[in-house]
Amino acid sequence: MTRKSEDVGRNTIRDVAARAGVSASTVSRVLGGVYPVSSATRARVTRAVRDLDYVADARAKAVAGVGTPTLAFVLEEITGPSFAHMAYGVEREATRLGHLCLVHGTEGDVRQELEFVEMMRAQRAAAVILVGGAADTAEYRERTRRIADSLASAGSRLVLCGRPSLGPGAPVTVIEYDNEGGAYALVAHVLAQGHRRILFLGGKPDHTTAQGRERGYLAAHSARGVEPDPALLLHGDFTRDSGHRLMRGALKQGLEFTAVIAATDMVASGALTALREGGLDVPGDVSLAGYDDIPFARDLYPALTTVHVPYEELGRLAVRTVLGRTPEAPDEHLLLGTHVVVRDSVAPPKER
Repeated sequence: MTRKSEDVGRNTIRDVAARAGVSASTVSRVLGGVYPVSSATRARVTRAVRDLDYVADARAKAVAGVGTPTLAFVLEEITGPSFAHMAYGVEREATRLGHLCLVHGTEGDVRQELEFVEMMRAQRAAAVILVGGAADTAEYRERTRRIADSLASAGSRLVLCGRPSLGPGAPVTVIEYDNEGGAYALVAHVLAQGHRRILFLGGKPDHTTAQGRERGYLAAHSARGVEPDPALLLHGDFTRDSGHRLMRGALKQGLEFTAVIAATDMVASGALTALREGGLDVPGDVSLAGYDDIPFARDLYPALTTVHVPYEELGRLAVRTVLGRTPEAPDEHLLLGTHVVVRDSVAPPKER
């Protein structure tokens, strides 16, 4: 006695074809929705799919070029709050436009990034969005240009979100925010309160995002005719632990400062803990400001003055822009604004 295929395992497209009385290729056409078939045939196939509870193999559909279109969001650190909000914007906008979004964290592994991009190229993803600053070197530009050309040859598109641009002629879409301008406005606000010795807790010296924020710090001083002390420019990374370590080191060295600008809100949170451990009050003894305006910044005590970056909108805009473009459209380079959010952690310096 022959057992029905649904009794021995997952149903196949051939099972659906047999139930509907059509060929497997006809089932594929109906499911793909790219070839005309009669309404009667479509109804029979649809009924067979429902009766057998058939689920198409997503990998097979990707190879065939049908099914739910996909885009990829590639970032270095998937747990970072700012990146998480950008990922949310990408995923929500992709879903709204009928695309599947794949999120991949590389932990800074270039090889892993290249392998994932190649996988997305093979699956003909609509776009690959690379996020986060990087060292703007010749090797970076050459590697990223190869990625852009490879994706373009497969009908896909590379989007650089907060990453260094590749210059004119590269088949990329660049989405940025006013990184340097945000830092300039923040430091100008702190200087306007009367501070003249402002400690800067920055990121890696070769990291383009960190470089932009440091340039804003320096430019704001220059605009007010204040010469910053080079000893007050410290470098680490964008984590809470880095802020805690750098601040403890600054206090141990006896550096003189009345305010602190942290390169991110996470760095600021670590610095705030170290200041309290050192017996200092914020903002009574030392003012403190961050950058990013991630949600918990308003819940710190005191609430953190910071720079708002529209991370979710960056993600949404990246998706809308790349999916809305035509092959003949010129390369896009879009810039979103930032602004200072004034809260309670900055005050005029304490009189000595």
